[in-house]
Amino acid sequence: MSELIVTAARGWLGTPYRHQCSVKGVGTDCLGLLRGVWRELLGDEPEAVPNYSRDWSEPQGDEALWRAALRHLTPKSLNDDAPGDVLLFRMRDRGVAKHLGIAGQVGAAPSFIHAYSRHAVVESPLSLPWRRRIVARFAFPDMAQEGEM
Repeated sequence: MSELIVTAARGWLGTPYRHQCSVKGVGTDCLGLLRGVWRELLGDEPEAVPNYSRDWSEPQGDEALWRAALRHLTPKSLNDDAPGDVLLFRMRDRGVAKHLGIAGQVGAAPSFIHAYSRHAVVESPLSLPWRRRIVARFAFPDMAQEGEM
C-alpha cells in the first residue's frame, strides 16, 4: 500500500497552494492533500472538515489536527519510518501541530510530499530542520479493512 500512497501523493505535485482546498491540479493546502489522497485510495472522507483559519487552534493551544489524525489514522513510533506515512509537524516551538506531509522516500535521502504555503505541492528533502519538527507519525488505515480490496 505504501507505493500506492506515495504515487497518489506525487500525482498532486505542482498543484497550487490554496487554503482550505482539496482539488488536484487546481488548489490544495496540506490537509487538502491528505484528504485528496484518502479519497483516491479509500473513498469518501471519514468526516466533514470544518472551516479553519490560517492560525487555527493557535489561540486556544488546541491540537485539533492531531486529534483528528488519531481518529482516522494509525499512530506509529517516530522512528518507524516508511514511505506513505503521514507526518505531523509543529512549525513553531510551543505552537500547535498544524502541518502535514506524506513520506516519499526513507533512508539515506528521505523526502516528503506536502502543500507548501505560497508555493505548491512539492516533494522536499526531509532535512534535519524538518525532521526536528515532526511530532507524530501515522499510517493510513489498511485498505482491506476499509473494504476497498
